[in-house]
Amino acid sequence: MRVLLDLIKIRITVLVSITTGFGYLLSRGTVDSDVVWPVIGIFLTACGSAAVNHLQESDIDNKMNRTRNRPLPSGALSKVQVMIIAAALVVSGSLVLYVTNGLLVMVLGLLALVWYNIIYTPMKRRNPFAVVPGSIIGSIPPVVGWVAGGGEFTSPESILLAYFFFIWQIPHFWLLLLFLDKDYVSSGLPTIMSRFNETQLSRITFAWIVATALSALLFPLFNLVEGWVTLLMIILSAGALIIYSARLLRYDTGRLAFRKAFMGINYFVLYMVIVISIDKLMPKGLL
Repeated sequence: MRVLLDLIKIRITVLVSITTGFGYLLSRGTVDSDVVWPVIGIFLTACGSAAVNHLQESDIDNKMNRTRNRPLPSGALSKVQVMIIAAALVVSGSLVLYVTNGLLVMVLGLLALVWYNIIYTPMKRRNPFAVVPGSIIGSIPPVVGWVAGGGEFTSPESILLAYFFFIWQIPHFWLLLLFLDKDYVSSGLPTIMSRFNETQLSRITFAWIVATALSALLFPLFNLVEGWVTLLMIILSAGALIIYSARLLRYDTGRLAFRKAFMGINYFVLYMVIVISIDKLMPKGLL
């Protein structure tokens, strides 16, 4: 079981499913039994995509301390077994999305897979800035949820959802690469540490964090929250994230600072999802 959970990158795929449910909630305005289908469909498709990624990066995983115990480098699974599992997951996930929510939702789900496995994964072997276009991956699942909930694909709210999760993904992946830089160097992957010094990286990363915090303020402007308490909580949390990150990035550089900033921005996004979800589920929002 542990091998399979590692293969499907369970923590990441669960979070992807949560953002799908979040998009559905914002679109529908409530949670009903139909939310299960896009969440399950995206979960299965994301699991299949993760398995494909293991196939693509088994050579790299074997060189990194963090990943050398994954199913393929460790020999727990063969490539044929992983291919069969990946195909079964992708096909079943796509069928769930198509049968329950239609062609557009299925296409969006497969778009995330294509972007991750065909565009981003090969690109990061050549370009240290691949995380920027790669961040589009994280913006797709909430849009899948939005459309599955009855929202228009091209609506301003859908674009905002995609934008918020896209902007967050950039510093998220960037910071991850920064405090795992030694591991990535040993793998032979190009890293941004070879292009900038730590001071420059701190300033650039801080700019992305500020962009993430400010993008959260768009949710009230697009009427995706109702209560004034929610509005206040969003403003305060965005300000707190900026202040916290500014302190770290101004006075303390290095991998520990990057790790702290990484945790801070991830907690901020999780907090946003929870607060906005509660607001949406309350009859009149949070007051």
